[in-house]
Parts: sequence; structure tokens; C-alpha cells
Amino acid sequence: MKNYLNFETDIKNLEIELEKLKDPYNQDGISQVNTDKIVKVQNEIDQRLKEIYSDLNPWQTTLVARHEDRPKAKFFIDNLFQDFVSLSGDRFFGDDKSLIGGFARFNGKSVLILGQEKGEDLDTRIERNFGMMRPEGYRKSIRLFNLANKFKIPVLSFVDTPGAYPGVGAEERGQAEAIAKTIECCMNLTVPTISIIIGEGGSGGAIALASSNKTLMLENAIYSVISPEGCATILWRDPKKTLEASTAMKLTSKDLLDLKIIDEIIPEPLGGAHRGKEIILENVRKILIKNIDYFTNMSDEEILNHRKKKFLSIGRHKGFKSNNDKLDSLTVDKTDFDLYKSRIIKYKYNIFFLLAFIAFICYLLL
Repeated sequence: MKNYLNFETDIKNLEIELEKLKDPYNQDGISQVNTDKIVKVQNEIDQRLKEIYSDLNPWQTTLVARHEDRPKAKFFIDNLFQDFVSLSGDRFFGDDKSLIGGFARFNGKSVLILGQEKGEDLDTRIERNFGMMRPEGYRKSIRLFNLANKFKIPVLSFVDTPGAYPGVGAEERGQAEAIAKTIECCMNLTVPTISIIIGEGGSGGAIALASSNKTLMLENAIYSVISPEGCATILWRDPKKTLEASTAMKLTSKDLLDLKIIDEIIPEPLGGAHRGKEIILENVRKILIKNIDYFTNMSDEEILNHRKKKFLSIGRHKGFKSNNDKLDSLTVDKTDFDLYKSRIIKYKYNIFFLLAFIAFICYLLL
């Protein structure tokens, strides 16, 4: 049974009609298949999909990113990689089922794969905690990151989570610290890291795995610091203002590419990734091969500096610094007066003692 979003009513009606035309024996009496009508209805469906999906607003894009039938991390892992070996546990508390992690082969090379998995049905969604990782999931990812770094193996992450799990137990076990340590670990790796946001990229739960050399997004995925509902509740005290919130948050792939927060958009088939899973698989495969090859001839230091410069340059083309060649810090450009002032403040005690010494000498001489 197909699932439809609230703005796909016309498509739903047309596809129901199409199914009836393809299977006339389910109707009253037996009739012949009307191929001309089938072609006409199929063309109408394609045209309507094109009209709707070429002009999605940010909230509609959010709904597509959350679609039940959208391909999940496990789907990509099962169909893109060979010889996958799953590794479990963080060696501190337990195993987090919402994170799939392990080594595999891709295009003849060894890779580490991490995937936030939401689950396909109610039972697996409960088992996977709807893709919301707990502290042990982040500590598990740190363990695997360090293994990959030790053996010089590239890291591929599939990001799809509404956010880190906000439960009491997770907070008691150090949720914030685990996320911060994961981000720190990601930033210090000397192997190539590539992240693909395949659905929701929510809050620190997503950033922990998306602090990569290359951050890619499926065309109808989202990436934000908070959910539109949460943002609307905080700003307007009204969770129904999701369109206003999602528009203001700039969470779509086009907005984020324009802001240079992500590096590339992976095109989806007409009507979303769930309508053409084989097509999206091939698109992801091609873009992964291209980006892994990009780092082939880079040294460890070059890979580390590439990631550092990428994050230090975010926002600078629209505010912080005009000179992107000097990315050693996040400070803004300073005038000569600012430089002299900062030096005086830095060496104020040295200057004080020097002046006091000079005053003492002058007193003795007089």
C-alpha cells in the first residue's frame, strides 16, 4: 500500500485510476485493458508530479524528507556495498540499534559505514528508536572512527535522524558530552570523511556524523538545528506555524548549498527518492565514487586541512571575513587600532611593571 502526503491528493486519485485500468478483472465484469487510457493517465501523473515537485515549499520538502517509504540507511548499505561486517557496542554501556556501523567494500575499496536507521515498520522503528541515537550510539561511532583512522579507511555516513534522543536516561549517561566528543573526533580524523543526508538531518544528532570533508544531501532532504515544529513553538508559541519556521530556517538542500554549508546536491527521481529507489541508488553510487576519488592522492595533513578550512569558511562569504586564504581562526578583520589595543591588553602586566621600573629609576636619579 502506497503512502501519500497531504499535497498529493490528485496524484493519489490518478494512481488509483491507473491501477484499475491495469487490472480490469477486479471490476464488475471482464473488460479489455485500455492501453491508450493507461498511457494518458500515466502522462497525467508524470505531469502532475513535475508541477508539484518543481515548486515544493520548505515545509512540503520536510514532509517528503520524512516520508514513510523513503529509502533508509539500511537500504543503501544493503544495496551499495559488499561484504558488510556489522560491529556493535561502545565498550562502555551497550549497543545502540539506531546506528548501523561496520566495514564493507565499495568499488573495490574498504570503507567504514555508519548509518542512522529509522526502521521500516512499527516494530523496527521501536527497535531503532526512530533513528534517535543515545550516548552509546555516539560513543560507538567514536570507536569505529578511531578504527578507520588507524587503518587508513575512508568513512561514509548516512544521516537520517530527527535529533538525538532526549530521554532522561540518555541525559544521565552524558548525551551532550557524547555528541561533542563525536564532533571533536570527526574533526581530527586524517582519513576522508563523506556524509550523505538522506532524509532528516536534525540538530546535534545529525551534526555529530556530518562533520565531514564532504557533506552531501539528497535533493528533498533537510538539515537544520531544530525541527520546524520546535522552532515554531519557540518563536511563535504556535506549533502550526511550520511553514513560516521552515522558510526562515533555510533547511532545504538548495538553501544550504547557497550558504555553502553543504557541498553538493544529489538529484532525486521525479516525485522523490521513494518513487525511484533504483535511480537514487545509482545517483548515490556515482557521487560517492567521485568524492572518494577526490581524496585519493591527498596526504593525511591535506585531508585534515581540507576539513578544517571547509568549516572555518562557512559564513565568511556573507559576513565574517572577505579573505578566505587566512582561515586560522574565526576572528573578524581588525584595524591597526584594534591590533594595538589587543596587544596592550595582552601585555598589560608587563607594561605596568616596565613603567613602574622606569618611575623607580627616575625617582632614584632625582
